[in-house]
Amino acid sequence: MSSTETTSSVIKVTDDTFQDLVLASSFGKAVLVDFWAQWCPPCHMLSPVLDEIAAELSDKLIVAKVNVDENQVTAQRYGILAMPTLSVFRNGEVVSQVVGARPKRRLLADLSALLLVETASPTPTSSQQAFLPCGSPSALVAVR
Repeated sequence: MSSTETTSSVIKVTDDTFQDLVLASSFGKAVLVDFWAQWCPPCHMLSPVLDEIAAELSDKLIVAKVNVDENQVTAQRYGILAMPTLSVFRNGEVVSQVVGARPKRRLLADLSALLLVETASPTPTSSQQAFLPCGSPSALVAVR
């Protein structure tokens, strides 16, 4: 059995593979992690949207999913209390996070702002890492 399972272009990540598939990978590309649960209806609504985003932005972004019920260590480490929670990792750190399902158009707009920062400045300064443009007040929020 492979340690990396995929659904389309979305990578399934576990507690055991999180370090390699998310943290280490985020030094090359931004990684969008969907913390989800099987019992969560909004999570299921968001899944096809993330499949599309993963295919459309594969050159700039890795999309991964973590089932919080099966991977409680990772969920607890990142303080995941509600699903779905979408976290963007860059350089091994969470740079933004949003809780709740969003329409594809809104997610793409928010991700574009984050990916533009990454393209414009491959080596962000500490102030850029602490606060990134978020698109709108209720969009992805910068995390210190």
